[in-house]
Amino acid sequence: MRKQSASMWSTVIVFSAIMASQTLAFTNPSEVTALQDLYWNLNLPSELRGWRTEGGDPCDESWAGVSCYESSIIYLKLRGLNLTGFLGHQLSSLCNLKQMDISFNKIWGPIPDELPPNATHMNLSHNFLSGPVGNVFTGLSNLREMDLSFNNFTGDLPSSFGSLKNLTGLYLQNNKFTGSVTYLSGLPLLDLNIGNNYFSGIIPDHFSTIPNLWMGGNNFHSGDSPPWHFPLETVPIEQNISRPPTTESSAIESYPIVETFITKKKSMGPGGIAFIVGGGTLVASCIVIYMSIRINQYRARRLQRSGLNNNTTHSLPVTAVRDSSPAEVEESPQMLTFRSPILGPRRMPPIYNSRTQKTSKRKSVTRKHGFPMRAKLFTIADLQSATNSFSETNLLGEGSLGSVYKAEFPDGQVMAVKNINMVTLTFKEEEQFLDVVWTVSRLKHPNIVPLIGYCAEHGQHLLIYNYIRSVPLDEALHYSGYKSLSWGLRLQIAIGVAQALDYLHSTVSPPLAHSNLKSANILLDEELMPHVCDCGLAILRPLTSNRVKIKASEIAIGDTGYVAPEHGQPGVDSRKSDIYAFGVLLLELLTGRKPFDNSRQREEQCLVKWASSRLHDSESLEQMVDPGIKRTFSFRILSRFADVVSLCIQPVKEFRPPMSEVVESLKCLIEKVNMEQSSGADGPRPGPGPGPGPEMDEKSFLSTNTRFLLSPDLTNSSVDEG
Repeated sequence: MRKQSASMWSTVIVFSAIMASQTLAFTNPSEVTALQDLYWNLNLPSELRGWRTEGGDPCDESWAGVSCYESSIIYLKLRGLNLTGFLGHQLSSLCNLKQMDISFNKIWGPIPDELPPNATHMNLSHNFLSGPVGNVFTGLSNLREMDLSFNNFTGDLPSSFGSLKNLTGLYLQNNKFTGSVTYLSGLPLLDLNIGNNYFSGIIPDHFSTIPNLWMGGNNFHSGDSPPWHFPLETVPIEQNISRPPTTESSAIESYPIVETFITKKKSMGPGGIAFIVGGGTLVASCIVIYMSIRINQYRARRLQRSGLNNNTTHSLPVTAVRDSSPAEVEESPQMLTFRSPILGPRRMPPIYNSRTQKTSKRKSVTRKHGFPMRAKLFTIADLQSATNSFSETNLLGEGSLGSVYKAEFPDGQVMAVKNINMVTLTFKEEEQFLDVVWTVSRLKHPNIVPLIGYCAEHGQHLLIYNYIRSVPLDEALHYSGYKSLSWGLRLQIAIGVAQALDYLHSTVSPPLAHSNLKSANILLDEELMPHVCDCGLAILRPLTSNRVKIKASEIAIGDTGYVAPEHGQPGVDSRKSDIYAFGVLLLELLTGRKPFDNSRQREEQCLVKWASSRLHDSESLEQMVDPGIKRTFSFRILSRFADVVSLCIQPVKEFRPPMSEVVESLKCLIEKVNMEQSSGADGPRPGPGPGPGPEMDEKSFLSTNTRFLLSPDLTNSSVDEG
């Protein structure tokens, strides 16, 4: 009897649960209609499994990409499904939707006039959305993050942006927005990316308080009183304009995903609960024990490698403690990369007064890598004496990492000292700096500026290079005081830089990316041989002080043209970005134009965008050649050169060739140039080939000492000034 009674009650409970779940699963009719309208306007894609234009229940039937809570649709994720069409006109009916992600599709048209009114996270990036954005954001008071990047939006920002009072993350990069950004000045933003648009006017002072700010590639005013006067007491997390954030980490992706579709649960008795609790406790205990063993083993190995035993005491300076996690150095067989720290509030800097501390730090680097530090250790006193206390008269220039000074030592040596103005570093970040020094000091290539020494004491971080009489390539190409470089010399420069990059990518172990290749970082010596500088230093930029970041931000506006489309995305091989930047450099050599020039008409400002469509059109290709070298080489050579450029600047990184293949292509091209010179092939004769050196009757040169006709004094150092 008891069994029959229990069976009957079980049946009743199960039946009641099913009925209740079906009642809860019935989706709000207006929300069903909204999804049906969206499905129709997206051209009924097969990727949206379960969707219909009539009938159906998104929550009960688990439509693809739809998450529900009871009878409400709260999450819509249609990311990367190759969807086409447009967004329809009924999204505002999704009254309970919290998150919407339709990124990485081919959706076109404008943003609908009405959006989900209670959305907190919205990602529309990487589509073909276009047109001016109207006042569509009015009433979206709950919106916290929004990503509209990588679309074709035009026109000014609407005033409704000012109503987004809870917006902390906004990504508008890579569109065609124009006008002012003042509507964004009152928002509580923590992340703002407006890079690669056509914004103009004054940058609001409020932007100085935004921790993560990217805005390169615009037309902002930079007059006598530019809006870059950020308060020095404000330490942004990373104000690096040249490194936009990826949408992979923005908007929807950083928000916890709700996986609740329908509530269909059976009641569980005490025995089941006890089983789950007990089993969970057992599993957790096993995990804790296992992790403890692994941690102890790891610590033991660390102690053995460092030459310490368990009886050795080793204390860290308490001043090295700070709020955020320290930087980490990651090594892999493919690439040496550094994870940038979150630069939060700093405490007093640790002061290293004794040579013992510096020596032990050097030894730690030696032990870690198994090879001695090749860079010489300088004291701050020696450098102060050699630079006349870093006086203005010794200042050579300011670059994206800090100031560069000329240093004259008592023994007659002349060096260039790069003073990297950093924030207060933790002990681990100090070790990271030394790791960079160790890596860079081992670079030995005729086309790479060698690192001679370093200094890291009293909170100062300096790098010492050989001082050479040189001129940056960007000045040689774009400054009116210099005569045009011949075609032969431009090929010589191209092959030299290519070989340097190939050395970094293929010979150095682990491979190293430059990550900041540009004509300003290529120095031409008195023999006009190229030398690539700042190799391996880009990863130090997040550690620089606020004042340096502001200067770097101004410099980065002009460097926008070198930035690869995938730049900033996690997990990307930076060597591919180097190859893209090298392709831009080849375009710069061919055309004589700057990679990004806001003095030109809008459609001609970005060199890659302007030149890409012209590389495979004979007439346009000839017209884009720098007038200073036009008709000095055959069209056959020009066409081959254009092929190399086209491969390097492919928007899809997988299609770009490795630098080793680029080097071989340029070598073959130089051989063809020399053959044409010797045989008198058809077409205009090329200029002097990239052999041992330029001929004296070239219009680019005056003598073997100065080379440049209009610049008798070359005073630039072996490190960049911008």
